[in-house]
Amino acid sequence: MGNMWKYYIFIFFAIQVSDAVLETDANTLVLLDNLAIRETHSIFFKSLQERGFKLVYKLADDSGLVLSRYGEYLYKNVIIFAPSVEEFGGELSVEKLTEFVDDGGNVLVAASEQSGDALREFASECGFEVDEEGAAVIDHLNYDASDAGDHTTILTAARNLIDAPIIVGTKKSAPLIYRGTGLLADKENPLVLQLLTGESTAYSYNPENPVKEYPHAVGRETLLIAALQARNNARVIFSGSLHFFSDEAFTAPVQYAQDGITHKQASNQEVATAISRWVFGESGRLRVSTVSHHKEGESLPPEQAYTITDPVVYTITIEELVEEKWQPFKANDVQLEFVRIDPFIRTTLKQINGGRYEAKFKIPDVYGVYQFKVNYDRVGYTHLYNTTQVSVRPLEHTEYERFIPSAFPYYTSAFSMMIGVFIFSFVFLHFKEEGNVVSTRSGKGEDKKIQ
Repeated sequence: MGNMWKYYIFIFFAIQVSDAVLETDANTLVLLDNLAIRETHSIFFKSLQERGFKLVYKLADDSGLVLSRYGEYLYKNVIIFAPSVEEFGGELSVEKLTEFVDDGGNVLVAASEQSGDALREFASECGFEVDEEGAAVIDHLNYDASDAGDHTTILTAARNLIDAPIIVGTKKSAPLIYRGTGLLADKENPLVLQLLTGESTAYSYNPENPVKEYPHAVGRETLLIAALQARNNARVIFSGSLHFFSDEAFTAPVQYAQDGITHKQASNQEVATAISRWVFGESGRLRVSTVSHHKEGESLPPEQAYTITDPVVYTITIEELVEEKWQPFKANDVQLEFVRIDPFIRTTLKQINGGRYEAKFKIPDVYGVYQFKVNYDRVGYTHLYNTTQVSVRPLEHTEYERFIPSAFPYYTSAFSMMIGVFIFSFVFLHFKEEGNVVSTRSGKGEDKKIQ
């Protein structure tokens, strides 16, 4: 009996360890309201798995939810398709999710008309505001023909997507179908991006109530999908519609109810795939591969310091992650600053070949401690920041020019003064000597006459 108990205990611990290993190997946690969402959104989840993501499905209120263990996060990404959750289960909470983002984790959230307090609180932490419970985006002019009721299944044109192909992909001709609540973005937050907005005729309100107050959002201010890229390059996407990612939205034909224009399917699948690539770091990621600087005509930087007015060559190699491979990044707006408290020089880097960029300039005539600084911040790309510190010394006493062109007037005045003094002295002394000789002779003649 004792051996049997040991065997059962061993099997139990082996199962626990195997579960821990499986969770550790997985890089994406998927939180669901119910397991049926796994089937209704199977195309989206399948596309993630085909791209190499290992998904772990959990109920959002599961009592065993854990994001980290022994100070290490078990997942790199979190997907929350649980709009109605009021409070997360286990050790997971809004504070834990916020810490997860602060530590570089990525989160994709989909809400609905019945969004719970947990998602509302997390949205406010990210700079978004979700409309009140029961509110939906309504458009009485741009809605799908299948919606014969409140006109909450709306169609929004692809032109309402943000002008950033790296996030939302290339714009399509077919519209996007949307059924969900409206969002508002904090306009004072520069990190928030408005990915998709409604048409000018859309507004967010509870369709069951008469409109007696000004709606939460109206027209183009009605935000449907928002994004946040934190300063640590962590990414969050918040969609007001869970239906946006569903199989039905991906495959069903759409038709404008007003004019009858029909499309075989909406552009939801292409846009959902593009934003999932972006939020999980598959696109829009930059890195610095190499940095070098040296005097013009040399190949290595000086051992100690540069000297003022030295001609300098600065080179940096930037790479972009494309299809899971680092490839040369191509752009024409990468700038270099040569900074000592404030920038003394700001110049656009010239692309040489591939991802190599170069700048040539002359060091300012001011000595001190400087930095070569590349601060590249563009919509959709990770914030690229690279600095290299160098010292700049003044000229030694043996290095100064003996004759400075700008001092030629002073040289001329000095030499003209010397020449003038010489001429004056010569004339003065010459005429003084002749005067003495004449007076002496006249004196002698007078003496002779007297004798």
